[in-house]
Amino acid sequence: MKIECESDYIKVNGKLYPCTVSLAMDFVGGKWKTVIFYHLKDGCRRYNELRKEMPSVTERTLSLQLKQLEDDGLVSRKVYGDKPPIKVVYDLTDFGKTFVPVLDALFGWGNQIATEKGEFVRVKVPAI
Repeated sequence: MKIECESDYIKVNGKLYPCTVSLAMDFVGGKWKTVIFYHLKDGCRRYNELRKEMPSVTERTLSLQLKQLEDDGLVSRKVYGDKPPIKVVYDLTDFGKTFVPVLDALFGWGNQIATEKGEFVRVKVPAI
């Protein structure tokens, strides 16, 4: 079923998209958003847990990407406590969980590429 061609553009939240793929990529595109999804797909994580699981992402980038995912309704942010130290937990929303089958397909394809064209290596990364 090809519904994306029923008009010239798709309008979502005041933004125009030329096709549904462009729309979807606006929600999950970029280097880190799908990686964040990967780490949240099995349950909630605190910010520092995500930082440890993604050591090559900068704090600024991680914060911005989490904020964008939250603004788009894909990730929820829950704050526990009202004075420091507070606990902040990130989790996928119901809408965010609809991306998991796509993520699983990307994960499988990435494993296939790594197996056929590359190799798995261990690199010691300095602690953050």
